[in-house]
Amino acid sequence: MERKVNLGLMQMRCQEDNQANFDRAILHIKEAAGNGAQIICTQELFKSPYFCQVENPDHFDLAEVIDEKNPTIKKLSELASDLKIVLIASLFEKRAPGIYHNTTAVLDADGSFLGKYRKMHIPDDPHYYEKYYFTPGDLGYKVFDTKFGKIGVLICWDQWFPEAARLLGLQGVEIIFIPTAIGFSRAEEGTT
Repeated sequence: MERKVNLGLMQMRCQEDNQANFDRAILHIKEAAGNGAQIICTQELFKSPYFCQVENPDHFDLAEVIDEKNPTIKKLSELASDLKIVLIASLFEKRAPGIYHNTTAVLDADGSFLGKYRKMHIPDDPHYYEKYYFTPGDLGYKVFDTKFGKIGVLICWDQWFPEAARLLGLQGVEIIFIPTAIGFSRAEEGTT
């Protein structure tokens, strides 16, 4: 059966004020839903500027526990329910003392928290010091059965490893979302 699903993909400039970023993201999500988006995906680590270009222990303060009790998840869950949208939100997760992940939370159109995906492939290149911050994911590649279809999530560098998409495909995924925070880096200008 053929069906149409409208997608909203969010990419915004972030400032140092995480609450202002979150509030602006809420406005963008509402705007996308108002324009007909049924599934909306934020950019990677949408509540802050991409902080992995430097190794700074202060950035660990940005991490939060990702579960139904978390205030961010509660707010996003209410938003998904009110707007009747599926929402994919990329966040910095604190799993346990000293264990952090680059994680997406998946919320269904009724606001239910379907689960999360933790980024598996963690780069450590000049200007991308993610191994300083993130532990590789341990939840596997999941397909989430949402109101609007079976979706999978990878995060940024995961896309360069085709087996990830293949494993999602074997599970019947219909749409794969890949939130990312980066594109072209000015630091790489003139390099090959």
